Amino acid sequence: MDRIRVSSTNVLSVGYDEGAQILEVEFKNGGVYSYKGVPKSMHQKFMAAPSKGRFFDASIRDKYPTTKLR
Repeated sequence: MDRIRVSSTNVLSVGYDEGAQILEVEFKNGGVYSYKGVPKSMHQKFMAAPSKGRFFDASIRDKYPTTKLR
């Protein structure tokens, strides 16, 4: 999945597969995680959030089934 670099102190890049509703998040510490069942609207809100890290912590982390990819 292609990921787009974002401006954030913690998040390096974000990718999204709309058909599968899978969100991938790459963190600046090197970790890459996949989140299943993330609606398109949630991805759009995440990308528009002024603070990606705060939005991620409040709305995505621990809310969707997660797989560590790296």
